[in-house]
Amino acid sequence: MKGSPRPARRPSGAAREDRLFVLRRSPKHGKGAFASRRIRPGTRIIEYTGERISHDEADARYDDDAMEHHHTLLMIVNRKWVLDAAVGGNDARFINHSCEPNAEIHVERGRVFIDAIADIGPGEEITYDYAYEREEEDDDVVATSRYPCRCGARRCRGTILLPRD
Repeated sequence: MKGSPRPARRPSGAAREDRLFVLRRSPKHGKGAFASRRIRPGTRIIEYTGERISHDEADARYDDDAMEHHHTLLMIVNRKWVLDAAVGGNDARFINHSCEPNAEIHVERGRVFIDAIADIGPGEEITYDYAYEREEEDDDVVATSRYPCRCGARRCRGTILLPRD
């Protein structure tokens, strides 16, 4: 063997990737995304990626009634498509829920983005409201136990489901 391959060198002056966040353990849930520098409102943080599947396929993959602990990485794109970040997803899947979020989802031309809606300081966890839609028959006690919220916000709903009207 003549030697191991050398890593490709970055041309002088080439920009390094400027990540807006890093992943680390979250007090809210599992891993979380934490700002690596100040993020101003209106900043596009990341695109949410994953396998594009139908709503029927999403329902088949993630049967809430059969799951012991609810955990999905689905993002609704429109009436036809859903993204499953468990397949081909990126680090956006680690952004946790909060009832008082500092980011929100924007869907544009079939793509899903997470944008800042407040100043996010270095080291602050990036969050958005998952706003899961309630089924008509959802009982509040069942909803809170099946879809609990761990955000710690002053006005926490106790669940990641949308509030009742």
